[in-house]
Amino acid sequence: MSKAPAKATLTATMIEKQTADFLKSGGAVEYVGKGKSGQYASTNTTPVTPKAG
Repeated sequence: MSKAPAKATLTATMIEKQTADFLKSGGAVEYVGKGKSGQYASTNTTPVTPKAG
């Protein structure tokens, strides 16, 4: 029987380090206003209707 792979754990300290490394390498963070999804509206406005089964 093989051993189950270890569960990946992400801590706040790891996230802070990864974020700092990202910013140091020239990355940027885009802030999205409250209540906004940050996604563009779909160009397809046709509603989807389920088929009666």
